[in-house]
Amino acid sequence: MLERKEYQKYVEDNSPKSPMTRTLFAAFVVGGIICCIGEGIGDIIKLIFEDMPEKEVAIWESCIMIFLGSFLTAIGVYDRLGRFAGGGSIIPITGFANSVTSPAIEYNREGVFFGICAKMFVIAGPIIVFSVAASFLVGLIGYFCV
Repeated sequence: MLERKEYQKYVEDNSPKSPMTRTLFAAFVVGGIICCIGEGIGDIIKLIFEDMPEKEVAIWESCIMIFLGSFLTAIGVYDRLGRFAGGGSIIPITGFANSVTSPAIEYNREGVFFGICAKMFVIAGPIIVFSVAASFLVGLIGYFCV
């Protein structure tokens, strides 16, 4: 039986090496480009609808970015982008759209209720639960400490 240190050395020797610099650079560039596209969409909305309040521009910008993330997932582009960019494609709102759309597409063959509706939030569900819990906790701390 292998000892703990021997096993850790075995795992280190046999694990595939990740090109850290390339991975970090790709995540930074792709995440930045996605955010720049979002800002550009917001600027275009401001140009077209000059009297629209800033909050409403942000709502439309978010809706368009969610649509684009879902659409690119549906045609298979976002998955390839995710393999290349890693975390850079997950963090923006388009990554959330991808995490909801992917299971919906995958389980579509099982029907609307037991496929799409039941499995749609398999990936995004825990994220939503923990973000709501964390925001509640931070709000509670802020309420009592500030």
